[in-house]
Order: sequence, then structure tokens, then C-alpha cells
Amino acid sequence: MQTSQKLVLPAMGCGTWAWGNRLLWGYDESMDEQLQAVFNLCVSNGVTLFDTGDSYGTGKLNGRSEQLLGQFSRGYLGSNQETICIATKLAAYPWRLTRESMVSAGKASAKRLGRNVDLVQMHWSTANYFPWQEWVLLDGLADLYEQGLVKGVGLSNYGPKRLKQVYKKFSDRGVPIATLQVHYSLLSTYPVTELGVKEVCDELGIKLIAYSPLALGLLTGKYSKKGSYPKGIRSLLFRQLLPGIQPLLDCLQEVAESRTKTRAQVALNWCICKGAIPIPGAKSVEQAKQNMGALGWQLDAGEIAELDKAATRVDKTMVQNIFQTQ
Repeated sequence: MQTSQKLVLPAMGCGTWAWGNRLLWGYDESMDEQLQAVFNLCVSNGVTLFDTGDSYGTGKLNGRSEQLLGQFSRGYLGSNQETICIATKLAAYPWRLTRESMVSAGKASAKRLGRNVDLVQMHWSTANYFPWQEWVLLDGLADLYEQGLVKGVGLSNYGPKRLKQVYKKFSDRGVPIATLQVHYSLLSTYPVTELGVKEVCDELGIKLIAYSPLALGLLTGKYSKKGSYPKGIRSLLFRQLLPGIQPLLDCLQEVAESRTKTRAQVALNWCICKGAIPIPGAKSVEQAKQNMGALGWQLDAGEIAELDKAATRVDKTMVQNIFQTQ
């Protein structure tokens, strides 16, 4: 058995690829230069955690998110280069039925990236619909760590009960769980306030990662119930949510003005203050700059309390991931 190097997570992630499949909608190669600039800006400013998944990109774009991220990582020559941390999530596809299939998936991701994966994560649990498959795949995830192919192992969309079960299984093999990703924002507090995953993560020494920390852009103030809506399925979701979240947006705006920040920066800083690593998306240099404006300062206890209170007053919250377990 080989020994993996210790995984050291940055203080905050720039999840340029957290929603890589969405970023690839409408993608063409002319975007590469722009996305390389986003990557370069993030790393040069010390934001060095990038999250992707092997399911981001389908059809002719299959695996394209990992390929691009690897390309940008290799193309970067500057400060903080040695601290770049590439995380990917391996999908629990129904045709992945053996531990060897998970090891092969990890190796395929590394090949697309052109480098070893730093943090490999189980993209979702099959406990809600196919529980026996999950344990086999988790064995494969642990195999990747034991074989020295990854520095760390993480989970995504796991609740505290299931997390403790997996933690026990991995502990028996001497495999630490480094991270847990959940859908967490001011419009999706459920994993923390109701499931209590943060307390369990703290107890077990697991770092919490917040995906979709800006609620698909709803918390940025870009959209309003009287303005334009995004295209596609998000339009329906936004029409349902926007009318009832105005008190929260108003609170965000009030705090933002007092801090000379944007609503997005306040929302991201709130995640950080809650002890989570937010992984917002960024497709442009301007978006990346906006995200990084959440760093270097901290909301005070009173501001956090006001935001928490406003979050409880919304009529509807974000729909939870269907794979989220208890």
C-alpha cells in the first residue's frame, strides 16, 4: 500500500468548475483564453482550490471540464503554482458496479487533467435508491487513496447519519475523509440548520464545502421579479423564488452598502463566517474579481445574525439536491 501525500486545502475555493456542466452549455473554444485568464487571476491571488466532476460535460463535451482545468493548470506559471489543488467528483453512474470501476474512473480523470487528482470525491450517495452499490464504490474511492493516486478523499450530498457510517468504514481502513460538499447558502441552509452536518464535520475533522453559495445568482441582486429572468429551467425556478426573497435581498443590500461591498461578496463572506469553503462559479475575469472581494474581511456577529434572521423569513428556499441523504 502506498501512502498519499497530505492534502492541504486553501482557505477558500474558486469553484470555476463547480457547475462545469452548466459552464459548458454554449461553450466553444473561443472561451479558452478568457477562462485561462480567470484561472490565472485566481491562482495569482491565492485562490487555488478548483472543483470539477467527471460528469461535467456530455456528448462531444464528455470530460471537457476536467480537460480544460488540466490545460489551464499546466498553462499557469506564476505565484502559488505549487498550491493549486484540483478536486473532482466521481459520479455514481448505474454502470459503475465494482470498486475497480471507481479506480478506473479516478485514473481516467487524472488522464484528462494531465496530473493526479488532489481531492477525489463521491459525487452523490446512492443510499436513497440503490444502497448496496454505494459501499462498493466507496471501497474504490478508498483504494485510490491507499494506492497513492490521490491526496485526499471527500463526499458530496451526504447527511450526518450517512456521513458517520462512511467515516467508520473509512477509519477502519485508515482512510481520512477530508471534505464534505453540500448545497449551502443563505437560500439553502437546510444541510446545516436542519440536518446538522456542520457539527458532525467539526466533530470528525472534516472541512465543509458550500456549493452554489450564490443560489445560481439569485443572491447577487442581478435578477428581480420585475426584471429579466434567465433562460431555461432556471426561469421557472426564479419566478417561484424571487417574489418571496426580497427581505433577504434587502438585508444583503443593507449590509453590502455599509461594508462597501456587493451582495454577492456579503453572501460569500457569510458562508466563510459559517466555517464553510464557498466555491462560486466564475466565467469571466470580472466575476472572479467580484468573488475575491469576499476575502480579507469578516462580517461581525450582528450582521450575521441579521442575515440569518432574514434567511428564515423567505417564503421559499432553494430546492434541495435529490441525492442529499440524511
